[in-house]
Amino acid sequence: MAGVLRAMWFTTLLAGLLVAPPPSGARAAGAPAPIAVADFDFVDTSGEAKDQNAEHEGRLRGLDDSIRAGLDKGGRYRVVSLDCGRSACRGADPATLVDAARRAGARLLLLGGVHKTSTLLLSAKVQVLDIGSNTLVLDRFLSFRGDNDEAWRRMALFVARELEELPL
Repeated sequence: MAGVLRAMWFTTLLAGLLVAPPPSGARAAGAPAPIAVADFDFVDTSGEAKDQNAEHEGRLRGLDDSIRAGLDKGGRYRVVSLDCGRSACRGADPATLVDAARRAGARLLLLGGVHKTSTLLLSAKVQVLDIGSNTLVLDRFLSFRGDNDEAWRRMALFVARELEELPL
């Protein structure tokens, strides 16, 4: 389960933040904060017989896109794209994500993962790191019901709303 639910990476990530220089340029008053949203990870330990990889991949893309769109729409954030080089950012180690966020000019990095334990029970770990101050500014464990498009959409909207209320 390495690389899944990046919450376990926090110690490594924080260590990387402490030794790396902050991104240049502070946030101007009233200017949207640049945020990089890493693609969420996913693990399914439900043991269901039906292969749902395609459905879950679609829901993950929808989750990532909905969070990014919600943050852009809210006006407090300006979503910047991550470029992890030749490898994909999904499942990348924390140091790679922090470096990619820094290169993209992000002040904040949102990362997380979804864990499906059954058709009815899913959980998500969501973290936001302030790269400039080397601090974790949001660390939430969320539970949601239903492995369907609507449940995932609602979770994405909740995450975007939580960030809108985050003191910067």
